[in-house]
Amino acid sequence: MVSNMVSPPIVRMDSAEKIRSALYTGIVGDTLGVPAEEPFTHEASLCAVKNLLGYGRYDQPLGTWSDDTSMVLCTMESLIRGYDLNDMGKTFCRWLFEAYWTPFGQVVDCGVTTFLALEELRSGVAATHSGQRSEDDNGNGCLMRILPSTLFFRNQELDAYLATIHDITAITHAHPRSKAACGIYATLMKHLITSHKPKKDAFFAAMHEAADYYQRHEEFRPELRHFERILSGAIASMPREEISVSGYIVDTLESSLWCFLNNDSARNVVWATASMGLETDTTSMAAGGLAGAYYGMSGVPSEWTDSLARREEIDQLIEKFVQAALRQ
Repeated sequence: MVSNMVSPPIVRMDSAEKIRSALYTGIVGDTLGVPAEEPFTHEASLCAVKNLLGYGRYDQPLGTWSDDTSMVLCTMESLIRGYDLNDMGKTFCRWLFEAYWTPFGQVVDCGVTTFLALEELRSGVAATHSGQRSEDDNGNGCLMRILPSTLFFRNQELDAYLATIHDITAITHAHPRSKAACGIYATLMKHLITSHKPKKDAFFAAMHEAADYYQRHEEFRPELRHFERILSGAIASMPREEISVSGYIVDTLESSLWCFLNNDSARNVVWATASMGLETDTTSMAAGGLAGAYYGMSGVPSEWTDSLARREEIDQLIEKFVQAALRQ
């Protein structure tokens, strides 16, 4: 691990390569996180990652992805067809209720809030009203799937971009805190994809923009206190012991950003997140997406990508998505 928010020489990539790398690294992060997830300790998680072990919590082989990747793939497929919240929601329902876009024909996991929202969709509720809205509905089940949307709409003006991200988030998680968490993540991704700024500059510029946006909107203003460590930039220099890892969306966002900011390659970012224990799959998906967008795939071991379940189908879907995203 490298401290003090290291920004090594910028990797020059075009938009297509940034999008492609973000998706692959996020998915690889998820697969490394699956065997190391709660209830395993930090030491057991580190062993699972170091030795490329499968099985673990879900008793699945290496290369198995979780609900994170399933919902990412469903999002990609829906966006390729065109932006339609109801279509996206229906595609999520195919995953949960028909095991669509699962690694081996069965759903590996699903959070309660996501399940309740998709039950609403299945009963005929529109995607604009299916999201769960209570304070208890701030798990990370929206952050884990938001990566493709942050990439697809990257060229929108910021206010329109965040409105789109909020609407997609709210298919399942409609509380303002969840929307803001996904929006903050998206703002940083927008900077990483559309500029060649050093990591430190991109992070602080994105946090400044996000803080200004959420301060201007009454719906989000009361939520700002939950993101103080992030929006102030303090998260970057905090010791590991002060970073919580859990299924709470703010914890997942903090741990993902911390690992991204304090490691100097895509490999090391994913390694760090998957080794943290507890909520390893979503932390690794979120941090991996950022790392791939900034560092590319160089340094990511080939065995991490070669082991992916349904690799050829993922390759094909990612290429279709990249081409669709480039047209935006």
